[in-house]
Amino acid sequence: MQGKSVGLVSLIVVPGLFFGFIFSVLLMFTPAKPVAADCGPTVSVTINGDTKVDGYTQEQLKNAAAIMGAGKALKLSAKGQMISVMVALGESGLRVLDHGDAAGPDSRGLFQQRGNGAWGSYADRMDPIISATNFIKALQKVNGWELLEPTIAGNKVQRNADPYHYQRYWPEAVKLVQALSDGNFSLEGSDCAIPGQSGAGDDYPWKNSPTWMQAGAGAAAASPLGMFYRECVDFALWRVNQQMGSTSAPFKFLNGNFRPDGQKLGSALTWKAGWDAKGWPTGSVPRVGAVVWYAPGAGGADPTFGHVAVVKAVKDNGTYVEEGYNGNPPPDNHNYYTRTVSSDVPSAFLYLPTQEERT
Repeated sequence: MQGKSVGLVSLIVVPGLFFGFIFSVLLMFTPAKPVAADCGPTVSVTINGDTKVDGYTQEQLKNAAAIMGAGKALKLSAKGQMISVMVALGESGLRVLDHGDAAGPDSRGLFQQRGNGAWGSYADRMDPIISATNFIKALQKVNGWELLEPTIAGNKVQRNADPYHYQRYWPEAVKLVQALSDGNFSLEGSDCAIPGQSGAGDDYPWKNSPTWMQAGAGAAAASPLGMFYRECVDFALWRVNQQMGSTSAPFKFLNGNFRPDGQKLGSALTWKAGWDAKGWPTGSVPRVGAVVWYAPGAGGADPTFGHVAVVKAVKDNGTYVEEGYNGNPPPDNHNYYTRTVSSDVPSAFLYLPTQEERT
């Protein structure tokens, strides 16, 4: 197929005409494999009177260790232990509280568990190990909890009003579990890598590779993902792989195996249909790490192929920061770009299975 130049379109928020062309490469179809729940090792706790973590008392560290110990007894993964510590941080600050709040006056303990019989006796709720065990057992009953964003997983157990209440405590929970564990480990590269932690700026692995126009006829211009190098779709699919823990060949999600029905994911035009075919969620609210989908002509996108990008950051004023490739006119096309966009400009946001739309 022949390429074409892109021209500049002036729009209120999105300056530039998007070019969403991809390389159609023949690949043998391989059915998409279910995502495995490899969420890191089950870690053991190492703590004594000399253990120190900046910002935390010995009481808090002992309670975090109790949660981790309960997790190990139930063969809970490292991510699960982090979620459990995160929720306790968000509910009690890792303290065994003998009082509730306005929303739950009968709430008690590390996890502020209610006195409704679901969490055992008062003594159970005030016991760090027993209360943690009961929380973890409830977490393990949540279908697909390993692939949910941590705050969403915690909310499905706690059922608090704000599903994003725990989000701010995640970095501290990661720090605590790593500090109190018996070895170094990371969720990076696992199937349960956390969305929105996908790298700073232009970490696209093939940023110096020739585009299909530079490569010339008959030359290999397809990336390992089955798209043209430095096109919007190749960068977006790289981010999808990266956030789902696949950062080197063989990559998990390819143009040829993304959809379970055997069709290719294709150009930006068909990405929304690809998400629907895969059963992954979509919505109208930007979330960090979500794919931004522009239907043909939307927001200045190419009238034939549309455009895809990735949400880099979300602001409080109804805008988000978008990152991607090939979103500017020549001579700066096929390079990395960022821009601030009004949240109502794209046609849809395509979420990973680790993400849910904020409601």
